[in-house]
Order: sequence, then C-alpha cells, then structure tokens
Amino acid sequence: MAVLADKGYDDNRTRSTIQGMGAEVVIPSRSCRKAPIDHDAFLYRARHAVENLFAKMKHFRSLATRYDKTTRNYAAMVAIACLVIWLRL
Repeated sequence: MAVLADKGYDDNRTRSTIQGMGAEVVIPSRSCRKAPIDHDAFLYRARHAVENLFAKMKHFRSLATRYDKTTRNYAAMVAIACLVIWLRL
C-alpha cells in the first residue's frame, strides 16, 4: 500500500504517521528541504490520473453539490459517473 500526496504534505510528522501505518510514502520533497527524500516517481505520476478523474466527476452536478441524501444513492451516482467517464459518453 502506498500513500500519494503532493509537496504540501511534506513534513516529518506526516511521513512518520504514514510509515507507522505500514504504507509506502510517495511525497516529493519541498525545494526548501535541506536533504531531499527520494520518492517513487512512477507511482507519483499515477496520482495525476486520479486527480483528473475527480476533476471530471465534478462535471456531474449531482456529485458536485451532493443532492443525494443517502449514501447508497450517492455511491450509485459515483458508479454511474465513473462508467460514463470510462466509456467516454
């Protein structure tokens, strides 16, 4: 398991918490860090695809404004939105 985050989450406390959970930390170092910490660049690039999916899902008005009152209906709408995005309809 890996936790992907942007440079805004690059601090020692966050890194130690993630490592304490047994996950790999994939956070690029800030430019002000004296000793940069390596990260898996391939995994970090995959984060971009996830961010794009969330951006596309916000085009669905009922998801962006959370019109559905129940968790079941909201989860169904998320599934429909992902399907439409995946099929590119």
